[in-house]
Amino acid sequence: MEGMTKETKKLSLIGSVSLGTGVMIGAGIFVLMGQIAELVGGLFPLAFLAGAMVAGLSAYSYVKFSNAYPSSGGIAKFLRKSYGPGTLTGTFSLLMYASMVISESLVARTFGVYTLRLFDIESTSILVPILAVGLIGVAFIVNIAGNKVIEATANTTAAIKITGLVILTIAGLSAGVIPSFEVAAQTANSATGIGNFIAALALSILAFKGFTTITNQGGDIVNPTVNVGRSIIISLFICTIIYFALAMSVTANLTVPEIINAKDYALAEAARPVFGDKGLWFTVIIAIVATVSGVFASVFSASRMLGMLSMMKQVPQMSKKVSNPALIFTVLLAIILTILFDLTRIAAIGAIFYLVMDIAIHWGLVRYLRGELKFNPVIPLIAIVLDTVILVAFVLLKFESDPLVPIAAAVGIVLIVLAERLFMKSHTNDKGEMDMGMDM
Repeated sequence: MEGMTKETKKLSLIGSVSLGTGVMIGAGIFVLMGQIAELVGGLFPLAFLAGAMVAGLSAYSYVKFSNAYPSSGGIAKFLRKSYGPGTLTGTFSLLMYASMVISESLVARTFGVYTLRLFDIESTSILVPILAVGLIGVAFIVNIAGNKVIEATANTTAAIKITGLVILTIAGLSAGVIPSFEVAAQTANSATGIGNFIAALALSILAFKGFTTITNQGGDIVNPTVNVGRSIIISLFICTIIYFALAMSVTANLTVPEIINAKDYALAEAARPVFGDKGLWFTVIIAIVATVSGVFASVFSASRMLGMLSMMKQVPQMSKKVSNPALIFTVLLAIILTILFDLTRIAAIGAIFYLVMDIAIHWGLVRYLRGELKFNPVIPLIAIVLDTVILVAFVLLKFESDPLVPIAAAVGIVLIVLAERLFMKSHTNDKGEMDMGMDM
């Protein structure tokens, strides 16, 4: 009877997919669409499609890891299996954790931006971070309530936003005129266009990176050795269709300058030509639902990853005097980032952190686990090459347009490496052996 009780508290496959799409369809389609259009113009629907292909290649490694080593630690455990206990595992794990918390901030600020559109208040208003912080606080309360409350919330909000986005897509494609990609490509200088397109993939990949949070559900999902991998594949498939179709709908109703001008709320503006002012309300409501569920799901996954890192002694032990310290720390860090950075910079720093970590995941699989797991090494090697090219192009672009972004990202990475190295030394004996405290 006790075993049945524990099983009923676990996430179902549908609940896992709802959480996964909840993270992915949070800020990806509502904010990043305008930022990507700013880089590649009318080709931004193709950038989403290309980003989905790269994310799909990356997902191969995560599925292989998840099927073999399911746990609440997810990526942290995958890195531990590849690189062993130490600075490398801790550094890359913290980069992933940081990118997850950054995503929380991005989605939370998106909630603020779209909510204020109802009152025609610009995204530069101080009310944006205030609303965002309020949403993170609500997410904290929901996560305290437990898995079943989170799953119920995710299922409901996923159904609402997917249905709403499908309505917007069908209406937009029916009412608008889809421009030619060939014409869009001819409007840009070929050399600059290619460089910008490659760099833009960093942001489109960020729109799909929510699938990685599903790996943290290994300790919370029914039949994890099968369902975690299935959830990743299903979530990616759903989001690819929605992103591309909706991007095409936006191009059918707004010119590129109009999309860029409404960069932080392009989807709301795209609904006006089809539905008028009612379209604004309809889109904003969907955006609010999507971002709320995105923050709930992201807080859930990030806090569990931090808790696992603490158990693995890759980060300092969480205080036992406080209930759920990993959740509290995650929420506080997200609030700080939400206050300090705007949407564009949050997205850019998150993309850099994620790509660095993603390369480490693929290399760890190919270099250290070929004898332990059965997989095709060609696929993760291709993913490494693509990630590297995209990362370099994106960093070079940001050095030209906004050097604070690569500088802040570099400082963050250096601080993580130094802090992790110092902490590793704190429990390393004279023989170089580490007491990691947990048998993985």
